[in-house]
Amino acid sequence: MIQLKRGINLGGFLSQCVHTVAHYDSFISETDIKKIKEYGFDHVRLPIDYMVFETEDGERKEEGFKRVHDIIGWCKNNDMPIILDLHKAYGYDFNDADDDSKNNLFSDANAQDRFLKLWERIAKEYSKYDFVAFELLNEVVEDKNASAWNSLISRAVEVIRNITKDTPIIYGGIKYNSADTIELLDPPHDENIIFTFHFYEPLVFTHQLAYWMPQMKEIGAVNYPDSMEVYREKSKILGLQGNTVLSSSLKEMNIDYLREMVKKAVTDAAKVNAPLYVGEFGVIDQAPPADTLRWFEDTMQVFRENNIGCALWSYKDMDFGINEEHYAPIQKDMIKVLTEI
Repeated sequence: MIQLKRGINLGGFLSQCVHTVAHYDSFISETDIKKIKEYGFDHVRLPIDYMVFETEDGERKEEGFKRVHDIIGWCKNNDMPIILDLHKAYGYDFNDADDDSKNNLFSDANAQDRFLKLWERIAKEYSKYDFVAFELLNEVVEDKNASAWNSLISRAVEVIRNITKDTPIIYGGIKYNSADTIELLDPPHDENIIFTFHFYEPLVFTHQLAYWMPQMKEIGAVNYPDSMEVYREKSKILGLQGNTVLSSSLKEMNIDYLREMVKKAVTDAAKVNAPLYVGEFGVIDQAPPADTLRWFEDTMQVFRENNIGCALWSYKDMDFGINEEHYAPIQKDMIKVLTEI
């Protein structure tokens, strides 16, 4: 299996973007892949929206498949494994969580057929590369879809395995791929399956003042580390998304809380002998830089303790890009921490 130790996401390139040729041509180039390699990262995760590969009617877009071939070529030239992450599928967008009028992947047979057909196309196109991994779907959110997600995973794995036995297949649980939902996944179908979770704990710190979360404005600035009492008061405002803090018995918000969050994923994956990988983690560019560095130091320490590979969110822009001016005071130290194995 390919090694995925210290990577970075190419967020905003082929996903969560304006889908135009002008954007694709200007946002990321092979020069960026070379820079990522020079930083010390050893792989990239490429989020891709379904409309890169197909029209709204499900017709194949040759130019989209060719573009991903080109990106894979850049990675080959720089000895960088790459994860092809289906970030948004026809019928499912994590941004539309709980909106059944927009997200019908788990209730509509035609949408599921589209999902499976797309993965068949992707597998036929890219399974010839021995440094490519497939990630089935970025983030499933709703509790009610846990069982349906397992069913769709099984069908997608079968489709892909009819084409390639060796390409690693990655997927995570519900609740935005949270660490505590690994236990809800069915045991892996074979030895080339990797379980993933995303790590933005505690959310009130990593997403503080996020403009797309109105309640964050009410919460205001947050430091790390700090007392758990402070974190509980702020997390109450998040509702369900603050439950991991509210349910913790710890007295301080520090590395012990991060260990607590990761431990459950590690334990649950070990029960079914599944390798574990963190597909996203990071801190918004609104957090205090010194506190951001402390969070990265602690988070990477926990990942090292558990031998977990990971990919930072994100390389460029997206309010988390490591090249943003906000991170300038800590960038050198931050990259060193993020690439240490």
